[in-house]
Amino acid sequence: MDMQGNRSLAISQQHAWDALNDPEVLKACIPGCDKVEASGDNQYAVGMALKIGPVAAKFAGKILLSDIVAPESYKINFEGQGGVAGFGKGTAEVKLTPSGTGCELDYKVHATVGGKVAQLGQRLIDGTAKSMAEDFFKRFDEAMQKAHPEAYAARDAAQAAAVAPAAGSGGTPAVTGAPAQGGGIPTWVWVAGAAVLLALWWFNR
Repeated sequence: MDMQGNRSLAISQQHAWDALNDPEVLKACIPGCDKVEASGDNQYAVGMALKIGPVAAKFAGKILLSDIVAPESYKINFEGQGGVAGFGKGTAEVKLTPSGTGCELDYKVHATVGGKVAQLGQRLIDGTAKSMAEDFFKRFDEAMQKAHPEAYAARDAAQAAAVAPAAGSGGTPAVTGAPAQGGGIPTWVWVAGAAVLLALWWFNR
């Protein structure tokens, strides 16, 4: 299973890095997660309830961060066990790049699953993974709006300034710059494993 994507975040690169490395933020934003605890240097223990189609189970996993270049990038190695439901393991690469008043989040995930989960079919697994990833980013965005309202105000102001009347067109508005993706769902992982969230949980960091 492979997944990659990009999200435009209203917050700065440093704020995004800090949040994606905060166990409490991840615990609150990862769907079904009830545990994200540091277990060593750059290591975390993760617990979450996951449901893919008819298969539902409690998964326990661990995450190891490597190739860390703060506040720009790192690699995530993850693995999780869900008893008879199956297992998952893989890697994710995450990169944050400053962009305007915010930053861009790019991720690549490669994961494998086994057991009952693997028998459900790639389409169902991929669909669940994408849904979990969107849910994660929606929660993450809402949490960041509360923590950094000034960043969202700056983004909104920049988007408004990018729309101006076209000269000599009778006042018809012209878009002079593409607004940053966001508002509801700026698009990490954190990483977890029915793809991103499964890379993001097994997503974020």
